[in-house]
Amino acid sequence: MSFLDRIAAAVTPAASDEERARARQEAETLGHTEEWVGLIVQQHKQIESLLDDAGNAGDPNQRRLALKDFARILTGHSNAEEVILYPDIAEYNGKTQAAMAYEEHAMTKIQVAKLEKLDPMSQDWTEKVEHIRGALQQHMYQEESSWLPDLAQNLPGDEKAHLSKRYIEEFSRYCGDENSKSSASSAMSLPGQMYTPA
Repeated sequence: MSFLDRIAAAVTPAASDEERARARQEAETLGHTEEWVGLIVQQHKQIESLLDDAGNAGDPNQRRLALKDFARILTGHSNAEEVILYPDIAEYNGKTQAAMAYEEHAMTKIQVAKLEKLDPMSQDWTEKVEHIRGALQQHMYQEESSWLPDLAQNLPGDEKAHLSKRYIEEFSRYCGDENSKSSASSAMSLPGQMYTPA
């Protein structure tokens, strides 16, 4: 556990399922008026679904393929947040939140890289998936319960539209056609669902 992880655990204990569900619902509501929040929450849901797919796959090849899908969307999401969202969080919410966010992303990427080296049918692999799930749940809770709402309140109005546009560009740079919002939205949608901006 890193230094910042220990601080975060002491300051912000793990949220309950009910707290996470309430924060998600409030963030989804906020996403109706703040497009960039809607994009981020939609990706959070997709990331959770893809990790479930990896954990529930029945054979090694399915698990490896599901893990690749998960890692691709997680990396595109992380890159977009790190390049576009977190600098604004540092400026308008506070450098401590931004520093924690960057470190949490880095630690999750390290854990995903370790997961790729494990036998996908082993107990170690299953335990690593659950460790990643717990870290992601807490990170998403922090974003959805305070970091995103605080930024929505503090960010000047003219910067919000720019944030949405740039977020889509950065996500698409890694995950799809960087010039096509529909491509980014498709990549952000859950199977059978399409993201529709507010």
